[in-house]
Formats: sequence, structure tokens, C-alpha cells
Amino acid sequence: MHKKKKEHKKRGIGWTILRIFLGAAGILVLVLVVYIGYLFASYHRIEDNLELEVEKPAEGNVDETLKTGTEYSALTYNIGFGAYTPDFSFFMDGGKSSWAKSKESVLETVSGAGKLAASYDPDFALIQEVDLNSTRSYHVNEYELLKESFPEYDSVFAQNYDSAFLFYPFTQPHGRSRSGLALFSRYPVTSALRRSFPVSTSFTKFFDLDRCYSISRIPVENGKELVIFELHMSAYGNSDAIREGQISMLCNDMKAEYEAGNYVLCGGDFNHDLKASEDDSTGHESWAYPFPREDLPEHFTFCLDLLSEEEKDELWDSARNADMEYVPGVTYTVTLDGFIISDNLECLSYENINSGYSYSDHDPVYLKFKLK
Repeated sequence: MHKKKKEHKKRGIGWTILRIFLGAAGILVLVLVVYIGYLFASYHRIEDNLELEVEKPAEGNVDETLKTGTEYSALTYNIGFGAYTPDFSFFMDGGKSSWAKSKESVLETVSGAGKLAASYDPDFALIQEVDLNSTRSYHVNEYELLKESFPEYDSVFAQNYDSAFLFYPFTQPHGRSRSGLALFSRYPVTSALRRSFPVSTSFTKFFDLDRCYSISRIPVENGKELVIFELHMSAYGNSDAIREGQISMLCNDMKAEYEAGNYVLCGGDFNHDLKASEDDSTGHESWAYPFPREDLPEHFTFCLDLLSEEEKDELWDSARNADMEYVPGVTYTVTLDGFIISDNLECLSYENINSGYSYSDHDPVYLKFKLK
């Protein structure tokens, strides 16, 4: 009789443990279902063909219109939301961190990137991965911070990312992000437009940016316009269909501007290996395909391709892989950033600036050009 009571007690403890386990599993499943519902309910794409606000400096621009035959300069720089000090690695690239080190680090890094860009005194600065109010960058408004480096410039912001709260990685959830593209222009911008790139429609859409490019217009004295396209294309191994769709859309818009008689300058982070040959199937990472030059419209070329092979080979790579800290000679590097120009622009000089990736996993690219 005593033995039966012990067996009954053991069975009772076993059932209690099982009920606790099943209850905890049920709660986890419920939380997961609610979270997935939240992701789908909160998901939205930012409107295409969205007119953007052009913010004017307090004292106005000194020069009113661009002139033909005059030297101008442009700089493009992906500042990596202020997180990428040389020892930083990012979880989406196979690294460790999903947030910047600290708010103080973000403030120092973005300010440093802004000062570096401004030190080249560009007429046009195209800056990507600029956070407005993101968990990963401690809610620092990086656009306002960058304005301090370009106080006398017109500025345009195109939001490229407006994500729901991501609970991954679990040890440091990436959180909610608002980020985009900033253009600073020494010359008056008359209007600007945001175009929405095609992106994934599968579940991965919750982890990719709401990709876009901005189109900004600056008057030229001959009645034409310099039309600046700023972009940040998809990465992280997106499909060929998405890649082809993004390139096709961009090329069609650039071609239309050229056929309207305008000058076209396109810059930013292409997320393609711009140095690699198109028939090179082994010399690049899976997320950095060679850019298909044959898809560019007639009258357009990468400034990089106007250099000699020796000059191209000697160019500093504009980006490093963020799967590890930056170790010279060890960390994988690649050129993802650059400019496309129409043939009514002349490339006068072209430089990939070597800062040793001091403020980002990218370094700036600097171009001097003139309108023909």
C-alpha cells in the first residue's frame, strides 16, 4: 500500500512537470503567433513617386544656377547608421552586434563621418544609411547631426527603411528602424522625388530595407537640369529577379531624363562589386555580384570604367565586410560605392577615399566633373 502511494506521487509530479512544460510551450507559441501577426499588420511600403521636402539653409544658397564648363564635385558615403567603428561587426553579415556600441559612439561616428565628407568641400554630398529614430542607433537623429557639417546646403531626405520591431537576435533585438538617404546640395534644389525599388514579397521582406532612390533637380543656366539620383540597392543575397527589377527601373528613369535633355548623375551604394568583371563567377561574395554593365542605357557609364585598368586596380576598396572587425589584409574588401554619369557630363577626377573605414564599413567616393 505504501509503495502504491509513492508511485502515485511520482506520477503526480510527472504530470505537473508535463503540464508546466506544455503551458510554457503554449505561451511561446502564442507569443510567436501574436508577433507574426504584428509583423504582418504593421508591414507597409512607403509610397512610390512621393514628393520630398527640400529644406533650405537659413541664409540661402550663394550660387543660383549651375554653369556648363565649370568644375563641380560630388561625394557619396554610406555611413552605416553610425555603428561601424573599425572593430564593429554586424549580425546580418555574420558578425556579432545588432546595435552600435553606445549613443556616445553614434554621435562621435556620425559627426566624424560628416566632418570627413565636408572636408572635401563637395558641391553635392550623397549620404546613405542615415538613421532618424532607430533602436540600433539609440534614437539619434543622424540627419540633423549631419546638417551641422553642411549648414549652407539645401538638403533632401528620402526614407529607405521603416521597419517593425524585430526581436532578433534574441540577446539584443535589432528593434525598430527608420533610416534613409540624405542629399546635401550647395546649389538650390527645385524639387525632389522618392521612387520605391521592387523588393522581396516573401517573408524576407521583414528583414530587408524598403529600398528606394531619390531624384533631385538642380537648374542649369542653359535651361536644362542636373538630375541627381541617389540610391542604396538591396544586398544580403536577394533574388536575381529583384536585382534585375531594381536595375531596370533605375535605368529607365535615368534614360528618360537624358532623353529630356538633362544631365544625369547617379551615386550611392550599389551593393554590387563594381570592380569585378561580369563574367567573373568566382571572385566575389554571394551578396556582391558584378554590376551588369550591358543593362546600362546608351550614353551612360560608371565613372570607374573611365579609368585605366591600372588606375582601377589601385583604387582603394570602398567597403569592407562586416562579418568581423577590420583587420588590414585579412578582412574582405570590395568596391560597392560609386557614380554613373551621362555622356553630357565629363569626369575630371575620381577617388575612393582611404580613411581605413574609420567611421563606417564604407569609405567615401569623390568625383570632380563638369557639364558639357
